[in-house]
Amino acid sequence: MLLPKNIFTLNIIDMRTNHEIDYRIIGEEMQYVEIELDPNETAIAESGSFMMMDDGIQMQTIFGDGSQNQGSGLLGKLLGAGKRLIVGESLFMTAFTNAAAGKKRVSFASPYPGKIIPLDLQQLGGKVIAQKDAFLCAAKGVSIGIDFQRRLGTGIFGGEGFIMEKLEGDGMAFVHAGGHVFERELYNGELIKIDTGCLVALTQNIDYDIQFVGGIRNTVFGGEGLFFATLRGPGKVWIQTLPVSRLASRILSYGTTNRKEEGSILGGIGNLLDGDGY
Repeated sequence: MLLPKNIFTLNIIDMRTNHEIDYRIIGEEMQYVEIELDPNETAIAESGSFMMMDDGIQMQTIFGDGSQNQGSGLLGKLLGAGKRLIVGESLFMTAFTNAAAGKKRVSFASPYPGKIIPLDLQQLGGKVIAQKDAFLCAAKGVSIGIDFQRRLGTGIFGGEGFIMEKLEGDGMAFVHAGGHVFERELYNGELIKIDTGCLVALTQNIDYDIQFVGGIRNTVFGGEGLFFATLRGPGKVWIQTLPVSRLASRILSYGTTNRKEEGSILGGIGNLLDGDGY
């Protein structure tokens, strides 16, 4: 029987060191991911992303991501967890373990309108670099760390600063981005330029840099920012149509300023008609 188009499934049969999980993504604009856990399997999630779970799943708050890369001992765990603060994530994460005899399900919801992106790290070279705050959940064993942008221009003007989020391992990880999200595969030497805020994630072989837009009129009147993100293949990139910063800025502008675009004839009358006047 065919599943609806908005539901995706994956059965992982390859040998992995990370926990193997099955999943499906449900919804359109406000999605959630449902993860099916076999007995003793564990999924880790960002604090605040939990939606629901079956009886028999045990929830435990842990330092960091619980991966082997986090290190052993209290100091190692503190250092591993502390890295997450740098990328804007919580010091703690939550582990959901199936303690029952049969299969159980746990679900995690997206924090704002957009899409959840499944990343099979085994098929993506074992490492994906993502924007800060993008991580949603993953199979236990996936390491969530930091990735420093070595180029000065990329760090200062890249929108995400010097530090981005690094997902490593051979399991499934899930990130979230705003609006519609699409995947673009770049061939060797192929170059694209995108708005710095629209970049969601990229594989480790992508050459990521920043380019000045140039031109006085473009700089002063363009309204598109001063810099492009330049991405050169080979590799894959994920691009979002609505960065949450852009959405928040637009909402803030509507709530704190008088909208003059209603026209000089209507002016405040236009705001009254649409419910914004007093």
